Amino acid sequence: MTAEDSFIAPPVLAEVVRSGFVESRHRGSLVVLAADGSVELSLGDPHTPVFPRSSNKPMQAAGVLRAGLDLSGERLAIAAASHSGELFHRDLVRRLLAEHGLDAGQLQCPPDLPLDPVEQETYLASGAVRDRIAMNCSGKHTAMLAASARRGWPLESYLDPDHPLQELIHRAVEEAAGERVAAVGTDGCGAPLLAISLTGLARAYRSFVLAAPDTPERRVADAMRAHPEYVAGTRRPDTALMRAVPGLLSKMGAEAVQAVALPDGRAVAFKVEDGAGRVLGPVLGRVLDLMGVRVEGVGRVAVLGGGRAVGEIRAVF
Repeated sequence: MTAEDSFIAPPVLAEVVRSGFVESRHRGSLVVLAADGSVELSLGDPHTPVFPRSSNKPMQAAGVLRAGLDLSGERLAIAAASHSGELFHRDLVRRLLAEHGLDAGQLQCPPDLPLDPVEQETYLASGAVRDRIAMNCSGKHTAMLAASARRGWPLESYLDPDHPLQELIHRAVEEAAGERVAAVGTDGCGAPLLAISLTGLARAYRSFVLAAPDTPERRVADAMRAHPEYVAGTRRPDTALMRAVPGLLSKMGAEAVQAVALPDGRAVAFKVEDGAGRVLGPVLGRVLDLMGVRVEGVGRVAVLGGGRAVGEIRAVF
């Protein structure tokens, strides 16, 4: 039997319905942890390692705190952010750089446009061009630089996997996930990308919301929940979720990864196999509904034809 013969495709999590016809299907894996940490629901293979992409950012921010950087409030929230590049995001990143004696030229994230489409139009209309500060990971990179500067660690190599800061982050990820990192890659922003399982990712988020007050993990969770607009933006699902459900911690990642934890310790993590971010909302809306958490508007994604709704993207589990 070949590897291809033994391969079992993950289940369909969502489908795209246009004019009553199923046009596309999206497969993936998902895990839900109960309040006591046991597995309550498992679909597909949530034990195989994945790259959580930006869903790893809370752990990266905890690593920055472990390095001794004193951040709080919106400054800590933006250190864990995939921000939209709105003006208030860019202004805060500039202030953070200045407060720590740094400048934008030291950031090693790539120049980019604001992530939010509405903000992107305004940005381009003003004559602005791709910029490192506008890149959605600039807050994380600023915090990494500032932590390195505080400890006297090299700034030019702050993204190397063997840099002291990245080694701290590596340990923070493994401790939160309760498992070893399975692979190290390079994220879209240039930072080291650490692979863990979806079960490990859900455990990590659970550990953050249940962490003791004043620990790095709890400080990150509290900052994100208190300032969700700095974690994402004014028009983003993570922001809406954290505003709608007190104590909920939420962070999406590229290639259709999502992790959420509730204040009682229940947690969910999933990845859509083909990386289609359009199904994150419907899948998350469905799993939250199964968990007894209803958030108005989450999960409703219309399929358009001629500018009007002719169908929907819907979860099918």
